[in-house]
Amino acid sequence: MADPKHAVSDAARALLDDFSLEMTGKDVPALEDAAGTIPPGTLINVTFLGNEDLPMRVSAAAAVKRHGFVPVPHVSARRLASQAELEDFLRALSADAAPEDVFVVGGDPAEPMGPFADSLEVIRSGLLPKYGIRRVGISGYPEGHPDISDDVLWKALEDKYAELQQQNLESVIITQFGFDADPVFEWLAEVRRRGINAPVRIGVPGPAGVKRLLNYAKRFGVASSAGIVHKYGFSLTNLLGTAGPDKFLEEFASRYNPAVHGTVKLHFYTFGGMKATAEWVEGFRGGR
Repeated sequence: MADPKHAVSDAARALLDDFSLEMTGKDVPALEDAAGTIPPGTLINVTFLGNEDLPMRVSAAAAVKRHGFVPVPHVSARRLASQAELEDFLRALSADAAPEDVFVVGGDPAEPMGPFADSLEVIRSGLLPKYGIRRVGISGYPEGHPDISDDVLWKALEDKYAELQQQNLESVIITQFGFDADPVFEWLAEVRRRGINAPVRIGVPGPAGVKRLLNYAKRFGVASSAGIVHKYGFSLTNLLGTAGPDKFLEEFASRYNPAVHGTVKLHFYTFGGMKATAEWVEGFRGGR
């Protein structure tokens, strides 16, 4: 019989139903290595990075489909040089991977490389449903964004949700990862207060090296004070260790109330460790 102090709660296991993963265009070998551990039909997001080209992104989405998973290609608005480039990308995706889901994000460049200043402009183009897209992921930032004010973030979220409803497209919000459940619950309550009823996928780091986790946290403006990371289960003084999301997930599950917080799932940022993340999920579900 499992020690109650270390037993995995049913609520935490339930949160792992229908989780999603993230990979880059270069992670196809990692996907193939992990495929046997990932449940069939799992949503797998494929990033849109500056060091990847269109064929690489399309090939990765096609690999996701080929292995029995659901591709969710990213569209990075400010990285698109023209509307023609967006259409070329959507057309190629439709031919090779036939996705019904995309995730539309503003992207990293400070200045747009083409006509799309933000993700809302991509949505407003009306091109997504033309190429078979039915569900659109949009970004959420429970801890804010280092370069964008909270007022701007909330207006953008409201505008994107309203536009997707206007186009009869389903929406889902995928959040930045974090270590602290408190701001996530505050943000979720505000999302629902504003009448945004889209399902939310809370970003969770997969098991990874502590140093790598902290570097990503710093890059994306995620709080990583000593107190917060201690709650997450590791120490700022032990950068050589690894950490998984066990403590965060158990705390989140103990406080999650669907009647208040709406539909919530998990989205794992794998940081290149797709198999490690899939194995962690499998082990956690099994009570290990």
